[in-house]
Amino acid sequence: MEEGKEWVISINKELENLPNTSEESAHWSKRSIYRIPASVTDVNTRAYKPQIVSFGPYHHGSDNMKAMEEHKRRALLHFLKRSNKPLQAYVDALTPVAQDLKDAYDQLPPHWHDTHKFLQLMIVDGCFILEILRAAAATSAPSTQARPPPPPSAPSHSQPQAHHQSPVRDYAANDPIFSNHGKLYIVPYLKRDMLMLENQLPMPLLEKLVAVQNDRSLKDCKDLTKRILKFFQQNVPAKNLHEFNHCLHILDIYRRSLLLEEPRGKKPERSSGHIHHGGDDIIRSATELNEAGIRIKRSKSRSLKDITFHGGVLKLPLIVVDDALESLYLNLIAFERFHVGAGNDLTSYIFFMDNIIDSSRDVSLLHSCGIIQNALGSDKAVAKLFNSLSKDITLDPDSSLDLVHKQVSAYCQQPWHQWRANLMHTYFTNPWAILSVVAAIFLFALTIVQTIYSVLGYVSPPP
Repeated sequence: MEEGKEWVISINKELENLPNTSEESAHWSKRSIYRIPASVTDVNTRAYKPQIVSFGPYHHGSDNMKAMEEHKRRALLHFLKRSNKPLQAYVDALTPVAQDLKDAYDQLPPHWHDTHKFLQLMIVDGCFILEILRAAAATSAPSTQARPPPPPSAPSHSQPQAHHQSPVRDYAANDPIFSNHGKLYIVPYLKRDMLMLENQLPMPLLEKLVAVQNDRSLKDCKDLTKRILKFFQQNVPAKNLHEFNHCLHILDIYRRSLLLEEPRGKKPERSSGHIHHGGDDIIRSATELNEAGIRIKRSKSRSLKDITFHGGVLKLPLIVVDDALESLYLNLIAFERFHVGAGNDLTSYIFFMDNIIDSSRDVSLLHSCGIIQNALGSDKAVAKLFNSLSKDITLDPDSSLDLVHKQVSAYCQQPWHQWRANLMHTYFTNPWAILSVVAAIFLFALTIVQTIYSVLGYVSPPP
């Protein structure tokens, strides 16, 4: 009984101190970087865990990340030397927002509540990311000045080193990370780790570091987004950069770039006759849609939201399927799942693609239509990938893709299209079936001709 009374007393105390709705809303709205529960990661643990570098508190100190800590520390020194600002200037700029940076992390481990220790982590990891972006920009930028020829007295064995120069002058030519060698062998893995939900840094951190480095220039903070987009080879016109205001982290920037729609003068119609709202709303596979008379074409833009159906034509954006796609999309789906207000656009796209891809035949058809560029290997592997991505997800009933779903389903359920699909599926699925149908039609035509001649011979016998 005493234990029961203690429980009642503790609950009553919690009830008295219960925050109001606005306080709870403000608390939850600050979170943007999440621990992904085991119920999600157990399906594919490797897709959510960084491989060579940790950013932020969740994976710091892991055994497979320790080798990169030396390079992080070295990058920090180069960053400070080039900026010509004392380290204390960055600490002072971040101290007022330290709590906001902590609040961005869901389930922050207790030992990171120490502000001094937490800011050390933020500055080292943040400067490392900025150095990676800078090195990548220097590598891709064309040289504006011709390199002077080596002096005549230079030894001949020094000339081949010109092909291995570091893209950033203050790093050694044989630097493991910030060199052309690092760009080829290390940066692809860094990119993959930088797009994992548990491995994010708050965007305000990176913006503060850039602001201090460049004497608080707002223009340079906007350029940071451009550098991130360019680093991940996402081409976004300058006029659309306002769509990336108030991004939460790098993964959020990348997600918005995938969903960015190009402005149009007149949008295509979104309806196609009567929409059936009940019964079979499960969309058919791509081959079945093709058999039902639906033409599949490539959208003009690469936005994953640019999916339309009108006049029997289903338009889909181009997607390149490679080894990094699974990890990227699983982390984007996780972000939409755990961050309230992120939307459900990418998850809906994956759900839609899983519905129209059942087998390698569907992948082959979409490839022939210019929808899928397969850099993964076999068509069967691509089909398996999309089927695995869609586990435990559903289509948002308020999304535009739900309307496309219903339009396509209603089109396929029309009697003529059902009959056509059955005919195509029964008689035109393989060459032997097609040959037998052609032979049957030919024999039927000969029979008709023979009958006509017999009737004519009977009606008008020869003299």
